Amino acid sequence: MRKTFKLQDLDCANCAAKMEDAINRIDGVEKATVSFMTQKLTLVADDARFDAIVDEAQRACAKVEPDCTIIR
Repeated sequence: MRKTFKLQDLDCANCAAKMEDAINRIDGVEKATVSFMTQKLTLVADDARFDAIVDEAQRACAKVEPDCTIIR
């Protein structure tokens, strides 16, 4: 499944790159792209675990930038 999410309170391009790296390491993620310019996360991941993967992605983002949230 492929889905794009709006990111709220993403303040730094370097943080966006770190988030992208962390999300791509999550089991079941085929590809994740975090764009600082558009403030969006595009996620391609396993359909069966998609919601759980989004939850893990949120935790990964919070480790890099605690104020950043994924708007569902």
